[in-house]
Amino acid sequence: MSSTLFTVQKIEKYTVVEFKTPSLMNPSELEQIATDLYRLVAEADRRYILLDFEKVKYLSSQAIGIVLTLHKKLSQLKKTSFVLCGVGPSLMQLLKITRLDRVLKIKDSQKEGVKVEPNV
Repeated sequence: MSSTLFTVQKIEKYTVVEFKTPSLMNPSELEQIATDLYRLVAEADRRYILLDFEKVKYLSSQAIGIVLTLHKKLSQLKKTSFVLCGVGPSLMQLLKITRLDRVLKIKDSQKEGVKVEPNV
């Protein structure tokens, strides 16, 4: 699965979703991203998801909602892991304001992210 907005690859146990656009603000693009990401969990049964935001500079509340929904879907399953990486200063500030930095696992790089042990 690949789109113009992100790529999906397998690194170790993780399905790595790398966003290729600096802006996750467009509602129709985000709707497509949401559908594709939810499908990874629901249909492809991917339980270890790493979202790489390295190229992302701008993010809408809708995009945050997608991240939270994905987190919730995974947390309802056994043996899952959901990690964010490449989170820039502005995105990190947003995560701290919303206190999501306490809920989500955030690592600096994909290399560190794929080492996170799953929840049991």
